[in-house]
Amino acid sequence: MKKFLPILLLAFVSLFIFSCDNDDDVIQGQDSDTVAVMKDATGTFSSGNNFTLGLDINIASTDVVLVYKRVGNVWQIIPKTYYLDDVQNLPTGRELDYNFDFTSQDVEIRTTANFNQATQMTSAETNQYLVNQTFRIVLVPANAAGKASKSAGLDYKDYNAVVKYYNLNDSNVTNTKVN
Repeated sequence: MKKFLPILLLAFVSLFIFSCDNDDDVIQGQDSDTVAVMKDATGTFSSGNNFTLGLDINIASTDVVLVYKRVGNVWQIIPKTYYLDDVQNLPTGRELDYNFDFTSQDVEIRTTANFNQATQMTSAETNQYLVNQTFRIVLVPANAAGKASKSAGLDYKDYNAVVKYYNLNDSNVTNTKVN
């Protein structure tokens, strides 16, 4: 009996050693294939009132596409409507809208208005709203199992909140010139 007890104890300890093997564990919630991406595009709207940002961006079907327009030192999310001042000999109640569409490979930013942009804008308005405009495209993963439930309260209109929440580095963003 004295020889049997150490063998039983050794078998019992061996059972715990093999059952605690962690080699086959799968880490739940880790998402290594979706990373937030930021790119800038600067360009002038053509007479067709839009330009396409053919950026080398692979937009996954689960990505959230955010587009911001630089206004001074601030990023404003689009769609965005600007109400232009009434100017003599121009229609009243003029509205200029920025909006965007995207596919899996590019983003198209365009302006639309309730007036003819080619003939019913002053040169100052054209320079302010259509010439040399910079936009920032931000792709963030919409991971339903992970951050999406936590990001339900995230205000995507607040660029700084998005950068902080997704831990983005906006100091190394590449800028593409669009003609």
